[in-house]
Amino acid sequence: MKTVLITGSSSGYGLETARHFHQRGWIVIATMRNPRTDILPASECIRVLPLDVTSATSIAALIEAAGPIDVLVNNAGIGIVGAFEATPMEHVRRVFETNTFGTMAMTQAVIPQMRERRSGVIVNVTSSATLAPMPLAAAYTASKQAIEGFTGSLAHELAAFDVRAKLVEPGYAPTTRFAHNTPVSVMDLIPPGYADFAQPIFAGYANPPLITKESDVAEAVFLAANDASDRLRYPAGADAVALAEAA
Repeated sequence: MKTVLITGSSSGYGLETARHFHQRGWIVIATMRNPRTDILPASECIRVLPLDVTSATSIAALIEAAGPIDVLVNNAGIGIVGAFEATPMEHVRRVFETNTFGTMAMTQAVIPQMRERRSGVIVNVTSSATLAPMPLAAAYTASKQAIEGFTGSLAHELAAFDVRAKLVEPGYAPTTRFAHNTPVSVMDLIPPGYADFAQPIFAGYANPPLITKESDVAEAVFLAANDASDRLRYPAGADAVALAEAA
């Protein structure tokens, strides 16, 4: 059996992806900041381990405990919505520490074993915001766009060792998980001058014409993990597919 390691597995896409791989006979290493064993079925094929992707010590401990990894899914992330003008740089840095540098650090940690085995897949979960940037999400979009370029370049350099790098681009999903992980209240980042501009945008976010389901993302990640071709991007959800086709 193959082993997949998934970051950010406590809820949302990560949790659904862990369940998806487990149901298909994989050994799943589900990681989260605060491990919970009540959200995944008890099984010798599921291990729930602690991980803070912003901590080098935490990453090193995880890699040692995890053992050989066939597929890494970099899913852990935080969101931030608001006017960039009003967004403190400390919050911008926090978003990049998790979404960008956390993904890079985890990737760097697993490459040696995959390169030595000449086998492995790294799947980085970004966002359809990289296909069509959204207003009031500049810092978040930038953090994910960086991973798009990073993964495209990485795919070329790892191909020489039969290791693949892939991108899964989820469409829009107004989940409570995204809001919960935001480092600051949305309303704190909407100055008075932006109120008229922001109101219809937030209304559109609350009632989008298309919504990406967590199962859509899990299926796209599973497809990417098992695709031996040199395909790079896997949009997830009808809206992401439409954006990708229009790009």
